[in-house]
Amino acid sequence: MSAFDFSDLTPDRILDAIESIGVYPTSGLLALNSYENRVYQFVAEDSKRYVVKFYRPERWRTEQILEEHDFSFELLEGEVPVVAPIKRDNTSLFEYQGYRFALFPSVGGRTFEADNYDHLEVLGRFIGRLHNVSSTKPFTVRPTISSQEFLHDARTSLIDSNLITPSLETPFITVLDQVIALAGEKYQPNNVIRLHGDCHIGNILWTGNELTFVDLDDARQGPAVQDLWMMLSGDEQEQRIQMDTLLCAYDEFSSFDLKELHLIEPLRALRMINYMGWLAKRWKDLAFQRNFSWFASDKYWEQQILSLKEQLAALHEAPLKLLP
Repeated sequence: MSAFDFSDLTPDRILDAIESIGVYPTSGLLALNSYENRVYQFVAEDSKRYVVKFYRPERWRTEQILEEHDFSFELLEGEVPVVAPIKRDNTSLFEYQGYRFALFPSVGGRTFEADNYDHLEVLGRFIGRLHNVSSTKPFTVRPTISSQEFLHDARTSLIDSNLITPSLETPFITVLDQVIALAGEKYQPNNVIRLHGDCHIGNILWTGNELTFVDLDDARQGPAVQDLWMMLSGDEQEQRIQMDTLLCAYDEFSSFDLKELHLIEPLRALRMINYMGWLAKRWKDLAFQRNFSWFASDKYWEQQILSLKEQLAALHEAPLKLLP
Protein backbone atom coordinates (compact mmCIF):
# COMPACT_ATOMS: atom_id res chain seq x y z
CA MET A 1 0.00 0.00 0.00
CA SER A 2 1.41 3.41 -0.98
CA ALA A 3 2.34 5.92 1.71
CA PHE A 4 0.12 8.41 -0.10
CA ASP A 5 -2.79 6.13 -0.85
CA PHE A 6 -6.12 6.38 0.94
CA SER A 7 -8.05 5.75 -2.27
CA ASP A 8 -9.16 2.28 -1.12
CA LEU A 9 -10.51 3.64 2.15
CA THR A 10 -14.12 3.79 1.01
CA PRO A 11 -17.09 4.52 3.33
CA ASP A 12 -18.04 0.84 3.26
CA ARG A 13 -14.52 -0.20 4.22
CA ILE A 14 -14.47 2.34 7.05
CA LEU A 15 -17.75 1.00 8.43
CA ASP A 16 -16.58 -2.59 8.07
CA ALA A 17 -13.37 -1.74 9.93
CA ILE A 18 -15.28 -0.13 12.81
CA GLU A 19 -17.70 -3.06 13.02
CA SER A 20 -14.77 -5.50 13.03
CA ILE A 21 -13.99 -4.37 16.61
CA GLY A 22 -17.58 -4.69 17.80
CA VAL A 23 -18.67 -1.06 17.42
CA TYR A 24 -21.72 -0.44 15.23
CA PRO A 25 -22.30 3.07 13.81
CA THR A 26 -25.91 4.26 13.54
CA SER A 27 -25.10 7.60 11.88
CA GLY A 28 -23.22 8.74 8.85
CA LEU A 29 -19.50 9.45 8.88
CA LEU A 30 -18.52 13.08 9.38
CA ALA A 31 -15.03 13.73 8.00
CA LEU A 32 -12.99 15.87 10.39
CA ASN A 33 -10.23 18.29 9.46
CA SER A 34 -7.21 16.04 9.02
CA TYR A 35 -4.99 15.56 5.98
CA GLU A 36 -2.14 13.49 7.36
CA ASN A 37 -4.54 10.79 8.52
CA ARG A 38 -8.21 10.16 7.82
CA VAL A 39 -10.49 10.97 10.76
CA TYR A 40 -14.28 10.55 11.05
CA GLN A 41 -16.87 11.22 13.72
CA PHE A 42 -19.96 9.04 14.14
CA VAL A 43 -22.63 7.96 16.60
CA ALA A 44 -22.79 4.28 17.59
CA GLU A 45 -25.66 2.10 18.71
CA ASP A 46 -24.86 2.94 22.35
CA SER A 47 -25.83 6.56 21.47
CA LYS A 48 -22.28 7.78 22.15
CA ARG A 49 -20.21 9.83 19.73
CA TYR A 50 -16.86 8.42 18.64
CA VAL A 51 -13.97 9.43 16.43
CA VAL A 52 -12.10 6.88 14.35
CA LYS A 53 -8.63 7.65 13.01
CA PHE A 54 -7.03 5.73 10.15
CA TYR A 55 -3.27 6.20 10.20
CA ARG A 56 -1.44 7.13 7.02
CA PRO A 57 0.33 3.99 5.81
CA GLU A 58 4.09 3.92 6.37
CA ARG A 59 4.25 7.21 8.31
CA TRP A 60 4.69 5.68 11.78
CA ARG A 61 5.72 2.15 12.61
CA THR A 62 3.24 0.18 14.69
CA GLU A 63 5.46 0.35 17.78
CA GLN A 64 5.68 4.14 17.41
CA ILE A 65 1.89 4.48 17.31
CA LEU A 66 1.56 2.25 20.36
CA GLU A 67 4.14 4.33 22.20
CA GLU A 68 2.03 7.42 21.49
CA HIS A 69 -1.03 5.59 22.86
CA ASP A 70 0.86 4.50 25.97
CA PHE A 71 1.97 8.11 26.48
CA SER A 72 -1.65 9.28 26.44
CA PHE A 73 -2.64 6.60 28.96
CA GLU A 74 0.26 7.67 31.17
CA LEU A 75 -0.87 11.30 30.99
CA LEU A 76 -4.40 10.34 31.98
CA GLU A 77 -3.05 8.46 34.99
CA GLY A 78 -1.18 11.63 35.90
CA GLU A 79 -4.47 13.58 35.72
CA VAL A 80 -3.47 15.45 32.57
CA PRO A 81 -6.61 15.93 30.44
CA VAL A 82 -5.92 14.35 27.08
CA VAL A 83 -8.11 12.45 24.64
CA ALA A 84 -6.75 8.89 24.70
CA PRO A 85 -7.75 5.99 22.43
CA ILE A 86 -10.28 3.43 23.56
CA LYS A 87 -9.08 -0.08 24.28
CA ARG A 88 -10.98 -3.10 22.99
CA ASP A 89 -9.82 -6.56 24.06
CA ASN A 90 -6.84 -4.92 25.77
CA THR A 91 -5.53 -3.20 22.63
CA SER A 92 -5.85 0.34 21.29
CA LEU A 93 -4.56 -0.14 17.74
CA PHE A 94 -6.49 -2.21 15.23
CA GLU A 95 -5.96 -3.31 11.65
CA TYR A 96 -8.39 -3.96 8.84
CA GLN A 97 -7.35 -4.87 5.30
CA GLY A 98 -3.98 -3.18 5.66
CA TYR A 99 -5.20 -0.02 7.41
CA ARG A 100 -4.28 0.62 11.03
CA PHE A 101 -6.85 2.58 13.01
CA ALA A 102 -7.82 3.68 16.51
CA LEU A 103 -11.08 4.65 18.19
CA PHE A 104 -11.48 7.70 20.43
CA PRO A 105 -14.30 9.25 22.44
CA SER A 106 -15.64 12.38 20.74
CA VAL A 107 -14.92 15.36 22.98
CA GLY A 108 -16.63 18.72 22.52
CA GLY A 109 -15.55 22.17 23.53
CA ARG A 110 -14.75 25.68 22.37
CA THR A 111 -11.56 26.69 20.62
CA PHE A 112 -8.82 27.83 22.97
CA GLU A 113 -8.35 31.62 23.03
CA ALA A 114 -4.64 32.37 22.88
CA ASP A 115 -5.28 36.10 23.41
CA ASN A 116 -7.11 35.42 26.69
CA TYR A 117 -4.62 35.66 29.57
CA ASP A 118 -6.84 33.60 31.87
CA HIS A 119 -6.78 30.85 29.26
CA LEU A 120 -3.01 31.17 28.91
CA GLU A 121 -2.57 30.83 32.66
CA VAL A 122 -4.61 27.62 32.72
CA LEU A 123 -2.72 26.32 29.70
CA GLY A 124 0.65 27.03 31.31
CA ARG A 125 -0.43 25.08 34.37
CA PHE A 126 -1.63 22.13 32.29
CA ILE A 127 1.51 22.03 30.13
CA GLY A 128 3.53 22.09 33.33
CA ARG A 129 1.57 19.07 34.54
CA LEU A 130 2.05 17.37 31.18
CA HIS A 131 5.82 17.92 31.28
CA ASN A 132 5.97 16.82 34.91
CA VAL A 133 4.74 13.42 33.70
CA SER A 134 6.55 13.36 30.37
CA SER A 135 9.98 14.16 31.82
CA THR A 136 10.02 11.02 33.98
CA LYS A 137 11.27 8.83 31.12
CA PRO A 138 12.09 9.12 27.40
CA PHE A 139 10.45 7.74 24.32
CA THR A 140 12.27 4.69 23.02
CA VAL A 141 10.99 4.47 19.43
CA ARG A 142 9.43 7.83 18.60
CA PRO A 143 11.85 10.42 17.15
CA THR A 144 13.35 13.66 18.44
CA ILE A 145 12.88 17.06 16.81
CA SER A 146 16.04 17.43 14.74
CA SER A 147 17.59 19.82 12.26
CA GLN A 148 18.21 16.91 9.93
CA GLU A 149 14.54 15.99 9.58
CA PHE A 150 12.90 19.40 9.93
CA LEU A 151 15.41 21.38 7.86
CA HIS A 152 17.59 19.25 5.61
CA ASP A 153 15.15 16.43 4.81
CA ALA A 154 12.42 19.02 4.26
CA ARG A 155 14.70 20.90 1.86
CA THR A 156 15.28 17.72 -0.10
CA SER A 157 11.51 17.12 -0.37
CA LEU A 158 11.03 20.68 -1.63
CA ILE A 159 13.73 20.46 -4.27
CA ASP A 160 12.68 17.01 -5.43
CA SER A 161 9.02 18.08 -5.78
CA ASN A 162 9.76 20.34 -8.78
CA LEU A 163 6.91 22.55 -7.55
CA ILE A 164 8.95 25.71 -6.97
CA THR A 165 8.27 28.29 -9.67
CA PRO A 166 11.38 28.11 -11.91
CA SER A 167 11.87 31.88 -12.05
CA LEU A 168 11.77 32.04 -8.24
CA GLU A 169 13.83 28.95 -7.51
CA THR A 170 17.18 30.72 -7.15
CA PRO A 171 16.05 33.47 -4.74
CA PHE A 172 13.93 30.98 -2.79
CA ILE A 173 16.71 28.42 -2.33
CA THR A 174 19.23 31.15 -1.53
CA VAL A 175 17.26 32.49 1.44
CA LEU A 176 16.09 28.99 2.38
CA ASP A 177 19.69 27.80 2.74
CA GLN A 178 20.58 30.86 4.80
CA VAL A 179 17.74 30.16 7.21
CA ILE A 180 18.62 26.46 7.37
CA ALA A 181 22.25 27.22 8.17
CA LEU A 182 21.50 29.75 10.91
CA ALA A 183 18.56 27.86 12.44
CA GLY A 184 20.59 24.66 12.48
CA GLU A 185 23.45 26.47 14.19
CA LYS A 186 21.16 27.96 16.84
CA TYR A 187 18.97 24.91 17.45
CA GLN A 188 21.10 23.12 20.04
CA PRO A 189 18.82 22.01 22.90
CA ASN A 190 20.51 21.06 26.15
CA ASN A 191 17.69 18.80 27.27
CA VAL A 192 14.84 16.98 25.55
CA ILE A 193 11.68 15.47 27.01
CA ARG A 194 8.57 13.81 25.66
CA LEU A 195 6.27 16.45 24.17
CA HIS A 196 2.78 16.93 22.85
CA GLY A 197 4.78 18.16 19.88
CA ASP A 198 2.07 20.12 18.06
CA CYS A 199 0.58 22.24 20.82
CA HIS A 200 -1.33 24.94 18.94
CA ILE A 201 -4.86 26.29 19.47
CA GLY A 202 -6.36 23.75 17.07
CA ASN A 203 -5.27 20.92 19.37
CA ILE A 204 -6.71 22.41 22.57
CA LEU A 205 -10.38 22.34 23.51
CA TRP A 206 -11.84 24.62 26.18
CA THR A 207 -14.84 23.53 28.27
CA GLY A 208 -15.91 25.67 31.20
CA ASN A 209 -12.71 26.44 33.10
CA GLU A 210 -10.90 23.32 31.93
CA LEU A 211 -9.05 22.38 28.78
CA THR A 212 -8.32 19.12 27.01
CA PHE A 213 -5.35 18.27 24.80
CA VAL A 214 -6.17 16.40 21.60
CA ASP A 215 -4.13 14.81 18.82
CA LEU A 216 -0.82 13.41 20.05
CA ASP A 217 -0.01 12.22 16.53
CA ASP A 218 3.11 14.42 16.43
CA ALA A 219 4.31 13.48 19.91
CA ARG A 220 8.08 13.25 19.96
CA GLN A 221 11.01 14.39 22.06
CA GLY A 222 12.36 17.92 22.08
CA PRO A 223 12.93 20.97 24.28
CA ALA A 224 10.09 21.91 26.63
CA VAL A 225 9.64 25.30 24.95
CA GLN A 226 8.29 23.53 21.85
CA ASP A 227 4.98 23.03 23.66
CA LEU A 228 4.83 26.72 24.61
CA TRP A 229 6.09 28.98 21.84
CA MET A 230 3.18 28.47 19.42
CA MET A 231 0.95 30.39 21.83
CA LEU A 232 2.95 33.58 21.22
CA SER A 233 1.69 36.31 18.90
CA GLY A 234 1.88 40.04 18.38
CA ASP A 235 4.85 42.32 18.99
CA GLU A 236 7.78 41.60 21.32
CA GLN A 237 6.13 43.21 24.34
CA GLU A 238 2.95 41.17 23.87
CA GLN A 239 4.96 37.98 23.48
CA ARG A 240 6.91 38.74 26.67
CA ILE A 241 3.65 39.13 28.60
CA GLN A 242 2.22 35.95 27.07
CA MET A 243 5.30 33.88 27.86
CA ASP A 244 5.52 35.32 31.36
CA THR A 245 1.87 34.35 31.95
CA LEU A 246 2.49 30.82 30.66
CA LEU A 247 5.65 30.25 32.66
CA CYS A 248 4.38 31.65 35.96
CA ALA A 249 1.67 28.96 35.84
CA TYR A 250 3.96 26.31 34.30
CA ASP A 251 6.46 26.63 37.15
CA GLU A 252 3.83 25.46 39.64
CA PHE A 253 4.38 21.94 38.30
CA SER A 254 7.61 21.89 36.28
CA SER A 255 10.85 23.82 36.27
CA PHE A 256 11.54 25.69 33.04
CA ASP A 257 15.07 26.41 31.86
CA LEU A 258 15.01 30.04 30.72
CA LYS A 259 17.93 29.32 28.38
CA GLU A 260 15.40 27.55 26.14
CA LEU A 261 13.91 30.93 25.18
CA HIS A 262 16.73 31.28 22.66
CA LEU A 263 15.31 28.22 20.85
CA ILE A 264 12.00 29.89 19.95
CA GLU A 265 13.05 31.44 16.64
CA PRO A 266 15.05 28.37 15.52
CA LEU A 267 12.00 26.23 16.31
CA ARG A 268 9.80 28.61 14.34
CA ALA A 269 12.16 28.22 11.38
CA LEU A 270 12.10 24.43 11.74
CA ARG A 271 8.30 24.47 11.70
CA MET A 272 8.08 26.77 8.67
CA ILE A 273 10.45 24.72 6.55
CA ASN A 274 9.15 21.36 7.72
CA TYR A 275 5.60 22.47 6.82
CA MET A 276 6.66 23.29 3.26
CA GLY A 277 8.53 20.00 3.03
CA TRP A 278 5.50 18.14 4.35
CA LEU A 279 3.26 19.63 1.65
CA ALA A 280 5.81 18.77 -1.02
CA LYS A 281 6.21 15.23 0.27
CA ARG A 282 2.45 14.64 0.35
CA TRP A 283 1.67 16.34 -2.97
CA LYS A 284 0.92 13.03 -4.70
CA ASP A 285 -2.05 12.65 -2.36
CA LEU A 286 -4.95 14.18 -4.31
CA ALA A 287 -6.48 15.50 -1.09
CA PHE A 288 -3.47 17.80 -0.74
CA GLN A 289 -3.75 19.02 -4.33
CA ARG A 290 -7.43 19.83 -3.78
CA ASN A 291 -7.03 21.55 -0.41
CA PHE A 292 -3.63 23.21 -0.84
CA SER A 293 -3.83 24.20 -4.52
CA TRP A 294 -2.11 27.51 -3.69
CA PHE A 295 1.06 25.58 -2.83
CA ALA A 296 2.02 25.32 -6.51
CA SER A 297 1.23 28.98 -7.32
CA ASP A 298 3.74 31.74 -8.09
CA LYS A 299 2.20 33.90 -5.37
CA TYR A 300 2.87 31.25 -2.70
CA TRP A 301 6.60 31.05 -3.45
CA GLU A 302 6.86 34.84 -3.56
CA GLN A 303 5.28 34.96 -0.10
CA GLN A 304 7.63 32.29 1.20
CA ILE A 305 10.68 34.23 0.05
CA LEU A 306 9.44 37.22 2.06
CA SER A 307 8.55 35.04 5.08
CA LEU A 308 11.97 33.38 5.06
CA LYS A 309 13.70 36.77 4.87
CA GLU A 310 11.68 37.92 7.90
CA GLN A 311 12.57 34.72 9.74
CA LEU A 312 16.24 35.15 8.89
CA ALA A 313 16.10 38.61 10.45
CA ALA A 314 14.35 37.19 13.53
CA LEU A 315 17.10 34.59 13.91
CA HIS A 316 19.67 37.39 14.06
CA GLU A 317 17.79 39.20 16.83
CA ALA A 318 18.33 38.69 20.55
CA PRO A 319 16.23 35.94 22.21
CA LEU A 320 12.92 36.79 23.85
CA LYS A 321 13.33 38.09 27.40
CA LEU A 322 10.77 37.86 30.16
CA LEU A 323 9.41 40.86 31.99
CA PRO A 324 11.69 42.19 34.74
